[in-house]
Amino acid sequence: MQFGIFTVSDVTTDPTTGTTPDDTQRVRDILTIAKHADQAGLDVFATGEHHNPPFVASSPTTMLGYLAGVTKDITLSTSTTLVTTNDPVRIAEEYAMLQVISDGRMDLMMGRGNTGPVYPWFGQDIRQGVNLAVENYALIRQLWENEVVNWQGRFRTPLQGFTSTPRPLDGVAPFVWHGSIRTPEIAEQAAYYGDGFFHNNIFWPIQHTEQMVGLYRQRYEHHGHGHGRADQAIVGLGGQFFARKNSQAAKDEFRPYFDNAPVYGHGPSMEDFTAQTPLTVGSPQEVIDRYATMKDHVGHYQRQLFLIDHAGLPLKTVLEQIDILAEDIVPELRRINEEGRPEGVPSNPPSHAERAAAALAAGTAGSDHVAAADEFTGASV
Repeated sequence: MQFGIFTVSDVTTDPTTGTTPDDTQRVRDILTIAKHADQAGLDVFATGEHHNPPFVASSPTTMLGYLAGVTKDITLSTSTTLVTTNDPVRIAEEYAMLQVISDGRMDLMMGRGNTGPVYPWFGQDIRQGVNLAVENYALIRQLWENEVVNWQGRFRTPLQGFTSTPRPLDGVAPFVWHGSIRTPEIAEQAAYYGDGFFHNNIFWPIQHTEQMVGLYRQRYEHHGHGHGRADQAIVGLGGQFFARKNSQAAKDEFRPYFDNAPVYGHGPSMEDFTAQTPLTVGSPQEVIDRYATMKDHVGHYQRQLFLIDHAGLPLKTVLEQIDILAEDIVPELRRINEEGRPEGVPSNPPSHAERAAAALAAGTAGSDHVAAADEFTGASV
């Protein structure tokens, strides 16, 4: 099973010192965090995409392209690529380029983001959010899977005889997750294509997560297409923790950051929030105990990402949290999550090498496959 971290790239004042990093420092800190995660042996680093303060990660492929050159083993991903407000042609090209640069050590998560005004900033209508996600992804798939694309849809100008460059590495498109916290249509989209589904449940009770993942699994099996059984669907979860060797020390240290965090500060108490969401503040064993139960709700899954660099936490503290995660938490969680895993249920999302080998064996690498028409998923617009 894969374990890693993701960043939302917030620029937040440290409430204990009053210090606020500027944008440049925050970007450089995120690069340091990603490199440290690779050195610590974590499996995944992912970045969000935002185009407004207090966030700085406006160009994920620039950041991940740099990291591809300075890291060795870690999978580089996004914790949202804005499929609704980015031009799908640019997404297809930029992530194929990242795939080539990283030699396949990447994937990406399609999402709609959490900032409503981003739609008019990029000339789109938020009321069309789901329709944009469906149509744009259908085009991205065609651009990756077909050398020459003739296409016409509702939300961008037509394409005639267009070839997206560079072509995907080894003729195999990047692996895609679809991220959603509340939208059944996105779970359906992931299931239809046989892609991964990521539920970033950092603000949600586990019962809601269980329902969304359950829907995705049910529809994954329904659609067939060689995807597999419901329990073989590729699932990822988000999470949050802050840990110290001593549980009370963790709570005392993290409380001022929680109380002033831009996303949940000045709201519920830390105790109420940790009771109702996956946020866990305490000892490494408390984190292990909490996240060991996730598979009881969503089934055996493949990727667990944690948000640990937010709310103004200083860089030194974040690097310490990475070490605690890698050394004290992940080994035990990895062992627990492999216990009782049914035969045929993958431990990890498919790697590029695995998908390339499967495509070569099936004779579909670089083929001109076109998905069947489907008015609900937009496979053929």
